[in-house]
Amino acid sequence: MTTFLNNHLSGQWQSGAQAVHKLLDPVTGEELAATGGAAEGLKEGFAFARNEGARALQAMTYGQRAAMLAEAVKVMQAKRDDYYAISLANSGTTKADSGVDVDGGIFTLGYYAKLGAAYGDARMLTDGAAAVMSKDQLFQSQHIMVPVKGLALFINAFNFPSWGLWEKAAPALLSGVPVVIKPGTVTAWLTHRMVSDVIAAGILPPGALSIVCGSSAGLLDALTPFDVMSFTGSADTAATIRSHPAIARDSVRVNIEADSLNSTILGEDAAPGSAAFDLFVDNLVRDMTIKSGQRCTAPRRALVPKQLFHAVAEAAAGKLAAIRVGNPRNADVNMGSLVSRAQFDSVQEGLALLKTEGSLLFDGSAQPLLDADERSACVAPTLLGVRDADSAALVHRHEVFGPVSSLMGYRDTAHAIALAHRGEGSLVASVYSDDPALQAHAARELAASHGRVHLVSADVGKTHTGHGNVMPASVHGGPGRAGGGEELGGMRALGFYHRRSAVQGSSVALAELAKDSGAYKI
Repeated sequence: MTTFLNNHLSGQWQSGAQAVHKLLDPVTGEELAATGGAAEGLKEGFAFARNEGARALQAMTYGQRAAMLAEAVKVMQAKRDDYYAISLANSGTTKADSGVDVDGGIFTLGYYAKLGAAYGDARMLTDGAAAVMSKDQLFQSQHIMVPVKGLALFINAFNFPSWGLWEKAAPALLSGVPVVIKPGTVTAWLTHRMVSDVIAAGILPPGALSIVCGSSAGLLDALTPFDVMSFTGSADTAATIRSHPAIARDSVRVNIEADSLNSTILGEDAAPGSAAFDLFVDNLVRDMTIKSGQRCTAPRRALVPKQLFHAVAEAAAGKLAAIRVGNPRNADVNMGSLVSRAQFDSVQEGLALLKTEGSLLFDGSAQPLLDADERSACVAPTLLGVRDADSAALVHRHEVFGPVSSLMGYRDTAHAIALAHRGEGSLVASVYSDDPALQAHAARELAASHGRVHLVSADVGKTHTGHGNVMPASVHGGPGRAGGGEELGGMRALGFYHRRSAVQGSSVALAELAKDSGAYKI
């Protein structure tokens, strides 16, 4: 029986909508769920969130809201098996890849629950020490941070229906800001189920968490000046969002994560057989194939010393040949499908473009799919080789959102860094080397165009968190083409959901303000 994903607005589930969008199993084509079209009552639902949801959330302390997040974690941990089953069916992911999304989302929520508990009874944040503004030192200025007077609208991508929700919602709810989530329609079932479970548990006050499935029509029209918005998706859609009157005229604060041509770099010191060389190849293959390459942090460009091009190509091809693609219900499958046939077609079109500049170093399509046929959205891993990285253009400009990467040779470290910069702003670059001076230099040079620089050497070979894994303690986002946004980064994430204001007055009044609000100094 098909599950209908109703919207939840104004503190209640809406019913009566007709099915417009069908959610399918990307391997079998079976219809799993459906959503309606444009949502009804958006303005009223948003007003309810701003008034009722925000009022209830901001009546709590940071510690109380942190405890609320911890309770939500317990609810979802008890239902992990259900979430894994939905992820397999709707996203076509293996158990391991489902865990990246399901457990990653729950872990991030728990991370913010623990951090927020340290804020205790505080109802306000103070930013730095007070500045003395008079000779008698009595007149002072203190910067404070208070929750925004609106809601947080999240328009998310299809690839992380769990983590994409909670990595945004955790700091928003901890800040005291109600959330409206619009998941990517094609995989909205998991987001909807998690939201449903948390709402049913009665942990959050009415209006604190709302969801709109199906069409995004009217969402931006319902925003008002004190709201904030976060978007993850294509650069083209991001441009449309930025031009909307709510953003352009009413100055709604917006955070955007868009396309990203991430790089992974093998250091000049990494000879074949060295720890750095082996770690580079292992992680390139892993990051290419996790979630079938449908991660915004996946390495689209692999940069290696020219003299090691053939050695890396051979080593990577050998490991890619061991990847078995097909129906994730088959225990022998270690890479499932893309999320839809539409995404399959997009990857094939992108591959055709990149092949005009590169040659095939490994083509996994020669291997048969396991328990899947040509009607599925399964696509094999592909490694391309680009001989002249300087004259190539598409490989530095066009992202193929699947298990595809392009190998390129560089002359020296400066050349490798210049090639990485040609992505014009990326989420992450990784550097594999056992030369700490090389790593330090690369990190400093890459930081200006990358949201995160991941350094891997032999001593952290078994403990590093991975090029593609986004950890809540580190910022996630990137400049330029990557959207210019920034999320996570521990308690830095709360800044997006707060308004900084300078309070000027007597030191006595400022002390009373801090005492009355139980202020927590950041």
